[in-house]
Amino acid sequence: MVRIYELRQKEIINIRDGTRFGFVADLEIDKKNGEIKNMIVPGPARVFGVFGRDTEFCIPWESVKQIGDDIILVDVDPEECTEEL
Repeated sequence: MVRIYELRQKEIINIRDGTRFGFVADLEIDKKNGEIKNMIVPGPARVFGVFGRDTEFCIPWESVKQIGDDIILVDVDPEECTEEL
């Protein structure tokens, strides 16, 4: 069993192209049945990291292939999981 705190300490890496998305910031959970729907990862920072972020990655839980000690391996198309803020 993995706790939410432990998920936030793991880096997400895409096995399709080796993209490093970053660390889990939040989870989307279905309130009716308690299932995790998506992992939310902040996108790259804007100008020098001072002005916030334009995008975030919304990675479906079904895309998770393996959870290791310090990484989460996913199989997603980066363009499909990118959302504008």
